[in-house]
Amino acid sequence: MHLQKRGKRTVIAEMNMIPLIDISLILLIIFMVITPSLVQSQIRVNLPSASSAAKGTDNDVVKIQISAKGEIAVNGRKIPYDTLEKELILRFSKAAEKTLLVEADKTVPVEKVVHALDLAKKLGAGKTGIAVTDREEK
Repeated sequence: MHLQKRGKRTVIAEMNMIPLIDISLILLIIFMVITPSLVQSQIRVNLPSASSAAKGTDNDVVKIQISAKGEIAVNGRKIPYDTLEKELILRFSKAAEKTLLVEADKTVPVEKVVHALDLAKKLGAGKTGIAVTDREEK
C-alpha cells in the first residue's frame, strides 16, 4: 500500500500486532487449562477398595503414587525410587504439618508402602494414610 505525501510515495511498514497477541493469549489459556489434568495422570494406579473409605481434602497433602510396575510419583511427578527420601525432605521442609497419602496399586508389595509411610513419619509428617476406593463407587 502506497500513500502519497506531498508528491512522494511512502510505504507503510507497520505490522499489526493485535492478532498475534490474541492468538498468544488464547494458546496460553489453553495450556493453563490442560496442564493440571496432564500432571495428575502421570501413572495409573488401581487402588484397593474398602467399605469405610473417608473423603479427604487436598490441603497440604503430599501424594505418593506407586504403580504396579514399581514406578513412583510424588505429587504427580515421576521420580526414581532411590530419590524418594530426598524428595520427601524437600516436600516436608516447606510446611510444618503436612499429610502423606500413599496411593499404591493393590498388587504392590506391602514393603514399599510401609517404607514410604516410615520415611514420612521420620521426616515429620503430621498424618499418614493409604488411599482406597469406596466399594459403592464401583
